[in-house]
Amino acid sequence: MFEEFLAFRFKDGKIQPIAHPHIPDFKSLLCIDRQKEELKRNTLQFVMGYPANDALLWGDRGTGKSSLVKSMLGLLGKDGLRLVQVYKSQLEHLSDLYEAIRGSKKRFILFFDDLSFEPEEDEYRLLKSLLDGDLEERPQNVLVYATSNRRHMVADREKQGRFPEEDYREVISLVERFGLRLGFYAFDKNQYLEIVKAYAKDIMEEINYSDLEEKALLWATERGSFSGRTAYQFIKDLEGYLRLSQTFR
Repeated sequence: MFEEFLAFRFKDGKIQPIAHPHIPDFKSLLCIDRQKEELKRNTLQFVMGYPANDALLWGDRGTGKSSLVKSMLGLLGKDGLRLVQVYKSQLEHLSDLYEAIRGSKKRFILFFDDLSFEPEEDEYRLLKSLLDGDLEERPQNVLVYATSNRRHMVADREKQGRFPEEDYREVISLVERFGLRLGFYAFDKNQYLEIVKAYAKDIMEEINYSDLEEKALLWATERGSFSGRTAYQFIKDLEGYLRLSQTFR
């Protein structure tokens, strides 16, 4: 199974292969050059059997955090990298996952996407054990990558009204378990338009940049975001409109 498939999900205590994984093109991820190179280097070290760190990618929505993690398969899947998506609800079953992959020659990234905790949740303690190692040693062929919109992966203490200082420090210590922490920040207007133009080149032979920018900015204004996701959604809408127009021309 690990020879045939690149990506998996861990659900109900079992590894399930993903026949058609979404693997974004590493080169197509724009305006996050520093984050790209750092994660690529860390992942390459891991695949080659050298020391590497667990990684937390945190920051604004739609800035490419999840896409960057998944793009590692396109770069290094042929070299033995495998990606296993793990859900927060499955943390207590990780020993079953360890058992299934410990003896494999492949290198596995356990991927926690959009991970966050509420102050009253105890799952973060399980994740801390996963990262630091509890009585059961973590397999040498396993690394953890997580994405989160929250820098500390937990709701702000002040916004909760009350949260004991000792517990708060314990929650924050979870973030400190990640040796590599990469921040992703909201794009400005120029970065947004740069992404739009790059996407447009794939669907349009001739581009009226003035008209394109006007439409793209209106689209972003209506959605209140200059994110890469907003740019991608705008191009999808534009491509659909252009193809529909050609069909009924």
